[in-house]
Amino acid sequence: MSDLGRVLVLAGGLSHERDVSLRSGRRVADALRSVGVEVEQRDVDASLVERLRNDPPDAVFPVLHGVTGEDGALRQVLDLYRVPYVGADAEACRTAFDKPVAATMVTSAGLHTPPSVVLGHDTFRELGAAALMEAVIGQIGLPLVVKPARGGSALGASIVRAADELPSAMVNCYAYGPVALIERYVDGVEVAVTVVDTGDGPRALPAVEIRPDSGFYDYEARYTAGATQFVVPARLEASVAQACAAAAVTAHTALGLRDLSRSDLVVDADGVPWFLEVNVAPGMTETSLVPLAAEAAGIELGVLCRDLLAAAAAR
Repeated sequence: MSDLGRVLVLAGGLSHERDVSLRSGRRVADALRSVGVEVEQRDVDASLVERLRNDPPDAVFPVLHGVTGEDGALRQVLDLYRVPYVGADAEACRTAFDKPVAATMVTSAGLHTPPSVVLGHDTFRELGAAALMEAVIGQIGLPLVVKPARGGSALGASIVRAADELPSAMVNCYAYGPVALIERYVDGVEVAVTVVDTGDGPRALPAVEIRPDSGFYDYEARYTAGATQFVVPARLEASVAQACAAAAVTAHTALGLRDLSRSDLVVDADGVPWFLEVNVAPGMTETSLVPLAAEAAGIELGVLCRDLLAAAAAR
C-alpha cells in the first residue's frame, strides 16, 4: 500500500459539468487504487464540512469542473480545515477561472491572446444589443468566438462566422453565465498542453493535437467517444512544439498555479501559439487530454496522480 494514507477524491458538484466530473473522479480513483493508494470518492454536499472537521483525509484530489470546482471556493474550504489538496490555491483559481483576467495576466507575461471584448448581460440588454453587436464585429471582425467568461467544457461557446449568427450565440452564451467573452477566432491547429509539477518545478507534457470531426471542439466533441481525433504528440515542428510547451509553463507560472494545469492553445499558420484559456481542474475522463499526454510521456496515470498527491501532502 501507498504511504500517502487516506485519500479523498472529490467529484460531482452542482455545476453544468457534474456528469463529466463524476467520470473524471472515477478515473482518478481507479488509477490511484491501481498503484496501492487507499481512496474514497465522494460528492460535494452538506456533509463534507463535517467530514473534514471530524475525520479529515490525509490529502484530497479535487476533480470538480466548472464553477464549484474551479472558482476557488472549494479550495478555500479545504484551506480552512488545513487539508492538503492537489492543485492551485483559492486565489490562483479565482484568477485563472476568469478568462478575461487570465488573458490579461498571460499577455503581460508575453503570450499572444486574441483581441477580445467582454460584455455583461445587463449591459448588452440595456444599452442596445443590435448596436453593440455591430460595434463588436467592427472592432474584432469575423469569424469570432463567443463564450462565457467563466466556465468550462465549451458550454455556451459558439463560433460566429456571419453577423446574423451573433445574436443566437450571445443568447446561448448568457444561458451559462452573466458575462460573455467575445474574441477573434484564431484559425490553426488546436492543441492542449498539460503542465505538471511533482516537486521539481513545472514541466510540460507532450502537446495533444485536437481534431474534432465537427470542426469545433464543443461539449459533444469533448465527451463523446469517437467524435474527436487526438494526436499525441501533436504534429508540430520541434521548435513549435517547444514554443507551445513554453507558453503553457509561462501561463501556469504567471497565474500562480501549482501541481497540475492544462492550457488550451491554437497554433496559427506562422507557428505562433495563441493562448485561449487554462484549466486548473482538467478533465480526467476516458476522452480527456491529461491522461493522453501522460501516456505519451510514458507516465502511468496512477503514478502521476499519486506523485501529485505526495507533493500536495508535503506542503
